[in-house]
Amino acid sequence: MNRIYLDNNATTMLDPRVKQAMEPFWLQQYGNPNSLHSFGTEVHPEMSVAIDRIYAGIGASDDDEVIINSCATEGNNTVLKGIWTDYILTGKKSRIVTSQVEHPSVAHTLDWLEERGVEVVRLAPNADGLVTREVLAEDFEPEKTALVSIMWANNETGLINPIGDLADFCRERGVLFHTDAVQALGKIPVDLQHTSVDFLTFSAHKFHGPKGIGGLFIRQGLGLTPLIHGGEQMAGRRAGTVNVAFLVGMGLAMELAVESLKNQNTELRSLRDKLEDAILKLSDTFILGRREYRTPNTILASFKGIEGEAFLWDLNRRGVAASTGSACSSESLEVDATLRAMVSDADLAHTAVRFSLSRFTREEEIEEAIKAVNDTVERLRSISSTY
Repeated sequence: MNRIYLDNNATTMLDPRVKQAMEPFWLQQYGNPNSLHSFGTEVHPEMSVAIDRIYAGIGASDDDEVIINSCATEGNNTVLKGIWTDYILTGKKSRIVTSQVEHPSVAHTLDWLEERGVEVVRLAPNADGLVTREVLAEDFEPEKTALVSIMWANNETGLINPIGDLADFCRERGVLFHTDAVQALGKIPVDLQHTSVDFLTFSAHKFHGPKGIGGLFIRQGLGLTPLIHGGEQMAGRRAGTVNVAFLVGMGLAMELAVESLKNQNTELRSLRDKLEDAILKLSDTFILGRREYRTPNTILASFKGIEGEAFLWDLNRRGVAASTGSACSSESLEVDATLRAMVSDADLAHTAVRFSLSRFTREEEIEEAIKAVNDTVERLRSISSTY
């Protein structure tokens, strides 16, 4: 039986070209880049190439900073706790504004900060599931607000927030703006030369790079208290020896992801829509979020009368990997904040299953997945009807 991987919003396979680029840095060029001898200095050129690729991939200028870290979770913690330290504990501001549908690495960090006296405002998305300028503007108090943190694309639904417009709104009012861009990079264009984003976070493993490395963009001129101390790496912004192999891999993965954007909006979108159209032919199903507002790879489908864990296990038995939502909160298989914010209480009785494709997804895999979904729905609903 062929296995079909449709859980790419959780993580992606390593691009074989990225793996090949990383190989020399395990056994040949393994020196610490902070060392002065040749083992250390010989890795500097490849590190520079990787960093240039990252800057180009997100449209950062030479005067901006990109801090290499372990992942977007670390980056999100760095931004939120840095703002707490620099702006809220000092008494300059008191509030952080976010949405009700953020990734747990933002939502749970803000829960922690709220316990320590930070005022956290959680915006409900509009009827389309988006956080727009109008949503943000309602009761917005710039004199109190230290930061607005809104994800670029939702990890569950794929819905794309109008980040450029939100960032401009904040810039016009002197408020800092952060976006978790994990689900945007490699799926839609991200160009920080033409948006007013102050802080941006990403993880390499979401765009066919290695797990365990990511980045934090910091706009030129902005300070931020480091989360990790102990060395002068990253200009003192983030201590710890840089993982050279992973940095090289992330740089190439970023370049390849940007090169694939045309494919994302043609071939990949076509495959996504083919699967989505087949799901919508089933009775008592609906898709969360209009497809024109979503990243080209993501479907969050709701199936009435089917228990989520049984659905996933049945798909898995047929060789199809999907998810009930965020991999960071999926162990409980409970309805998450994204669904609660977007659908009615009646619709919460539906099971929501996320299918997320990548540029490595093939048409024959989608055809097999459609058959597996149809068979699973038919079997589980027939079982349910007997009780």
